[in-house]
Amino acid sequence: MSSAKYIAFPKVEGLASRQAHADLPEGTFERELGKEGFFGPATHMYHRHAPTGWRRWEGPLRPRAYDLTSLQGGNSPWDAKLVLHNAAVKMRQWRFSGKMDHLVRNADGDELLFIHQGAGALYCDYGHLPFVTGDYIVLPRSTMWRIETTSPVTMLLFECSNGTIRSPERGSVGRHAVYDEAMLETPRIDDAFKAQYDEQEWSVVVKRRDLASTVTYPFNPLDAVGWHGDLAPVRLNVADIRPLMSHRYHLPPSAHTTWVGSRFVICTFVPRPFETDPGALKVPFFHNNDDYDEVIFYHEGDFFSRDNIKPGVITWHPCGFTHGPHPKALQRMYEAAKPATDEYAVMLDTRDALDAGPEMDGVEMHAYAESWMTPEPVKAPKRQ
Repeated sequence: MSSAKYIAFPKVEGLASRQAHADLPEGTFERELGKEGFFGPATHMYHRHAPTGWRRWEGPLRPRAYDLTSLQGGNSPWDAKLVLHNAAVKMRQWRFSGKMDHLVRNADGDELLFIHQGAGALYCDYGHLPFVTGDYIVLPRSTMWRIETTSPVTMLLFECSNGTIRSPERGSVGRHAVYDEAMLETPRIDDAFKAQYDEQEWSVVVKRRDLASTVTYPFNPLDAVGWHGDLAPVRLNVADIRPLMSHRYHLPPSAHTTWVGSRFVICTFVPRPFETDPGALKVPFFHNNDDYDEVIFYHEGDFFSRDNIKPGVITWHPCGFTHGPHPKALQRMYEAAKPATDEYAVMLDTRDALDAGPEMDGVEMHAYAESWMTPEPVKAPKRQ
């Protein structure tokens, strides 16, 4: 009996390209229908009209955008605003300035922090870890921690409700591609950490099943004098990510995977050269990624596939419809002479459907679904 997971019978029907994302038939738009987040079977359709050239949108399923810049903060990460969530992952945003006067511990799962703005230091069981804008910090489940800021901080928090946040498998490119794990920094038991030892009363707020409990100590429980092992928080800055590239082929988002959780992945888009082959696509291809919801947080730069999107905004494309570049972005990228992208963005892809947090309706950019609409149908660019 065959062990094949899918029916596999590659065929070509009508006018089509021999290579996906390259040498499209003149006057066509490519649309990918794929399974398993770009890893499974896929078919590429070639259309006369842009697949997102809809005239109107009705019903609850639609592309959404939220302006997170107006969300407020709180004294604890457990006060962070819930942005999107499902049973496997929660995405929250937290704003904070100053020095936390208590410790927190997440007993619900590993936590991934992304520092969108600001700088400071994290103190945890393992020691002292400075952080700056653009840092990822992975915190194993139940790590005790707090932060002190040197400038006000806005961060995203991704909670992995099941399993572990880990580095991705890198396949044939080898384990040192994208980022060498030698780049990962761990907390130090240094002078700054030793300086915070004290015999004062400290509280630890533990989150379990989204309920908070408080444990009070007559001393600072961050009093380790040493440790050894292979479980610890790690820090990685987006500037240390070296993206995979091909001058002849537009790579899918999965090539930019930075972290893997249970039933979700985190990808990072960083500056990279545009494809130079005349036949290669230079923008994200239209696609139906119908096994995943796709979320992008726009961190910094000029977001070449989107129009009128600023840092601090997220877009959410639930599975079930075609999405891709905005019409203006599509036309601009074929006309522009820019040699490279100039953007930093964090992408959350989830295997299960997401729901929005209770405060998201108040910051939704409700016209986002209509932003693909144009007075005239978008014309496919002529191939050079």
